[in-house]
Amino acid sequence: MRFHSQDVLKFLKNVVDVMEESKDYLCELDRKLGDGDHGVTMSIGWQAVNEKLQGELKDEEDCGRIFITTGRTFLSAVGSSVGPLYATGFLRGAKIVQQKSELTSNDIVDFWIAFIEGIKERGQAEVGDKTMVDTLQPALDSLKAYDSSEDFISNFTKTVAEAKKGMESTKDLLSKRGRSSRLGERSLGNQDPGATSAYLILDAFLKTVSASQTV
Repeated sequence: MRFHSQDVLKFLKNVVDVMEESKDYLCELDRKLGDGDHGVTMSIGWQAVNEKLQGELKDEEDCGRIFITTGRTFLSAVGSSVGPLYATGFLRGAKIVQQKSELTSNDIVDFWIAFIEGIKERGQAEVGDKTMVDTLQPALDSLKAYDSSEDFISNFTKTVAEAKKGMESTKDLLSKRGRSSRLGERSLGNQDPGATSAYLILDAFLKTVSASQTV
C-alpha cells in the first residue's frame, strides 16, 4: 500500500471538516466536565491548519514538512494544554516521514506510534485518567501488534475500533486531570471531550486511507 503526500493533505483537510462538524458536540461534552470550549478550541486550531493547507502546503510533497507545519500551526493557534500535546505528536511523527513524498504501510504505523508516544510523553497521563490517552493507548497497543502480512486497512480498522472502545470507556471513569478532576463522582457518566476528538482524528485517517485505496 502507498499513501502519497496529497493523501496526507487530504487527511488533514478531512480532520478540519470533522472538527468543524463536531464543534458543538465537543463543546456539549466539555460543558459537562470543563469550561465548554473544547470544540471551539479544536476548531480554532484546525482552521489555522486549513489556512496552511490552502496556502503554503497546497503543493507540498514532503510529508515531514506537512506534519511539522501542522504541529507548529496548531500550537501557535491554540493556547490551551491541547496545543502542545498535538504539536508534540505531529512533530514526533514528522521525523518518521521526513523527506518522503510517498508512505508505505510501515511508515504509517511508525508515524502513528511516534505521534501517540509523543503525546503521552508530553502529557504524562495514564489510562484511567479520563483523557485522550484512554483513546490513544488502545490504538497504540493495536499498532504495536501490527501484522504486516495482513491488509493494512483491516489492521487500522482494528486500531480505530480499539480507540473507540477506549473513548467510550471514559464515560465510566472519574476525572483525574485538569478542571474536571474537581467534579469527583459528578464526572461519571460523561464521555471525555479530549478522548472524543482524538478518536475523530484517527477515524478521519481511516476514512482517508480507505478512500485513497479505492480510487
